[in-house]
Amino acid sequence: MALYVGAAAPDFTLPDQNGRAVSLDQLLENGPLVLFFYPRDHSFGCTRQVSSFRDNYEALLGHGVTAAGVSKDSEQEHESFIAKHQLPFPLLIDRDGEIHRRYGCLAMFGMITRRITFLIDSRKKIRLCHEDNFKMNSHVEKVMKVLGSGEVR
Repeated sequence: MALYVGAAAPDFTLPDQNGRAVSLDQLLENGPLVLFFYPRDHSFGCTRQVSSFRDNYEALLGHGVTAAGVSKDSEQEHESFIAKHQLPFPLLIDRDGEIHRRYGCLAMFGMITRRITFLIDSRKKIRLCHEDNFKMNSHVEKVMKVLGSGEVR
């Protein structure tokens, strides 16, 4: 089961596309974070989802929010995905799916990644938990709606 609004975001440290260890604490150093889980680099749906965050990244930054994606893909896959789509945020690697499990983002006996986006405030509280496997733009739309309310710091 996925986490819920008001829950504490589980801590983690994962490698990014460059192999550097990145923790939740580091990602939250400059303010709230959009943490989105997606199934696979270079697939049609995931490209649309990730691109919607890229296309709205300046608006996110305007609210003091950064973003990071998480999938089970390799460093090389993330590197090429970032380069091809000019992504301004890190993609984190969770090969064994442990962080996917802790965030409730696995289905079908752990074989399939659920497409879930979390908005985590600077106190590590989840302010949004949104799942949609069909409307890729809905993830950024829901985040922007919550940010527009002015409740997230």
